[in-house]
Amino acid sequence: MALGRSPLQSLPPAPRILIIRLREIGDVVFTTPAVAALRRTFPRGHLTYLVEPLAAPIVSSNPNLDVVLVAPRGHAAADILLGWRLAKQRFDIVLDFHGGPRASLLTWLSRAPIRIGYEVAGRSWMYTHRVPRPRGWRPRHAVRNQWDLLEAIGIPAPSPATSPVEMRVDAAAARAVATRLETLGVSAADQIIVIHVSAGNPFRRWPRDAFAALAANLASRADGRRVLVTAGPSERDAAAVVIDQAKAALPPSSRHRVVDPGNLPLAELRALVDRAALFIGGDSGPLHIAATSTVPIVGLYGPTLPMRSAPWRDPVLTAEAVETLGLDCRPCDQRVCAPGDFRCLTRITPEAVTDAAERALAAGTAKIDRP
Repeated sequence: MALGRSPLQSLPPAPRILIIRLREIGDVVFTTPAVAALRRTFPRGHLTYLVEPLAAPIVSSNPNLDVVLVAPRGHAAADILLGWRLAKQRFDIVLDFHGGPRASLLTWLSRAPIRIGYEVAGRSWMYTHRVPRPRGWRPRHAVRNQWDLLEAIGIPAPSPATSPVEMRVDAAAARAVATRLETLGVSAADQIIVIHVSAGNPFRRWPRDAFAALAANLASRADGRRVLVTAGPSERDAAAVVIDQAKAALPPSSRHRVVDPGNLPLAELRALVDRAALFIGGDSGPLHIAATSTVPIVGLYGPTLPMRSAPWRDPVLTAEAVETLGLDCRPCDQRVCAPGDFRCLTRITPEAVTDAAERALAAGTAKIDRP
C-alpha cells in the first residue's frame, strides 16, 4: 500500500527498528543523519542496522545504534537463513534505504508488520508501505533522497547544520594512526594534507598524473607540510605511481614531504582525517567519511554534481568543490562516456585544485560544538 496514515501511529512506545543499507560506503554515511533522527524520535527504541562488511566500520561505533549486523555477500541460502534470524527478532518496523534485490528480500523475510521501502518495479510487493522514487537524476542531495522514507512516517526533513553525517573516531584506530605517523616521521607540528586518489569507479577517477602534479604543488609550498597519498586496497598501485611521480617533480631536499601512509582501514582513515589540515578527493566514500569530521575538504566532481553529494555537514565548515561547468553530458549515468574523453575530469587542472586547496587551508577549521 502507499503511505497514507502514518505508520508511527501503530508503533509501540519502544519499537524494535531495523535499518537496512547495503553496499556503498558513501551511501551508508548518508544514512547516519536518519539514524540520529530515529533515535531522537524513539529514545526508548531498539535500533539495529544491517550493513555489508566493507561499510560496517562507519556505523560500528555509532552511539545511536544498539546492534550492528554485518551481512557478507553470499548465496541465496545464506540470505534465507539471515532472513529467518531477522524474523526471530520480531522487529516492529523495517526501513530499507537500499531498495536493491537483496535488501528488498531481507526486508520481506523479516516479517515485520511495517516494512517501508521505495516503489521499485517487481519488488514493491515486499513492502507494506511504499515511497515513490522517480527514475533518473534529481537535483537533490542523496541524504534528502534517503530521508524520504523518514518523511513518510512523519519525521521532518533534515538540514546539514542540525543533522550532519556521522562517523565516530575509534580510539584504537586513533592510536594506530598516531603510531604510524610517528614511524613515518610525521610530527604533531606538521601540516598534514590527505589526498585520496581512488574512487568507486573509473568515471570518478581524476588522472594519476594530475594527482601527482597536485601533490608536488602542495608539497613545494611549505617545509612543514606533509602530503599523505591514500587509496583503497585495490588501488595501492595508483597511489604508488602518484607518489613516485610527485617525488620526481620535487627537488631531493623536498621529496620527504610526500608520504606513503600504506594501506589504511576505514576506521584508521577516519582517524587520520582528524589529524589533517585538509582532505582532497573525488566524489567517493572516503570524501564522505572526511565529511564526518570538521576538517576542510576539497572535492573533485566529474560526472556527479555537488548538489547531490557535497559534504553534508554544518555549512560553517570549509568545503570547496572543483568541477568542470558547462558540459551538456554532465551529470551522467557513469556507464559510457558519451564524448569518450572523460572531459568532466580531465579538464580539471592541478592548478585549479591547488588554488582551491590553498583557499581551504587559509580558511582553516571552523570551531563548532560536537557531541
